[in-house]
Amino acid sequence: MITDPIADLLTRIRNASRARHEFVLIPYSKLKESLLAILLEEGFVSEVKVVRNEKFPQLKVFLIPENSSIELVRKSTPGRRLYVSCSDLRPVKSGYGIGILSTSKGLLTVEKAIEEGVGGEYICEVY
Repeated sequence: MITDPIADLLTRIRNASRARHEFVLIPYSKLKESLLAILLEEGFVSEVKVVRNEKFPQLKVFLIPENSSIELVRKSTPGRRLYVSCSDLRPVKSGYGIGILSTSKGLLTVEKAIEEGVGGEYICEVY
């Protein structure tokens, strides 16, 4: 049983990229699919596919070979939730990274949350 599925997702991607794997398989959930869609849009992964096997669907995440130094940092954990308002949001690593928030409008990057004027739970940072 996985206590924190988002931390598991981030750790699998971080470990696979450091080991220079071509892809990594992750158990499917809608939240993980949304988070990976943001990583795909921002250019941190090259492709995401939903693989339907006999028992459980999985997400097949294709990594970028040159991106072996990707850092994925979990901010809000099940034991210590981190909520931020729009006024508290700042660019990650002077604009070189992204922050991902869970808002009332779905998962958004920090930049989009500032534009929308919403805050929420600070899920993770990627740089």
